[in-house]
Amino acid sequence: MSQNESAVRAVARLGRVFEKCLADEGMTLPQFRVLSFLSEGEWAASKVADWLAVSRPSLTSLVDGLVEQGWVERKESPTDRRSVLHHLTPAGRTQLSEATELLAGSLHGLLDHLDDDERARAEDGLALVHTAMRRHLEAAVVS
Repeated sequence: MSQNESAVRAVARLGRVFEKCLADEGMTLPQFRVLSFLSEGEWAASKVADWLAVSRPSLTSLVDGLVEQGWVERKESPTDRRSVLHHLTPAGRTQLSEATELLAGSLHGLLDHLDDDERARAEDGLALVHTAMRRHLEAAVVS
């Protein structure tokens, strides 16, 4: 198996570990993804759906649940009356922070099986993936 194939499989397995971890706290991984994305600012539904690679109807259903929880609010765009912006509420920020801590603990437990050098390389690699994703988002917002 190539390093790339191994990385893809590891990310998929890590996603499943995170899913189970969040489920124990009453949150889904897609909900976490939306909260994480919205922590970057206010976004129209189309941008959120594009970034998360989900359909608009799927996103609407997902956001409806987050609105019911009090974690997300919708508001009209000040520049386009046809557009609705989504943003985190203070409760949503708290929930995201708690979920992030939970997932960080889960990741920490997995990385405990590595020696110090391996752990540092794994953390550096994940940080680089995050950088790549942020740059991808920035490029998508510009286009």
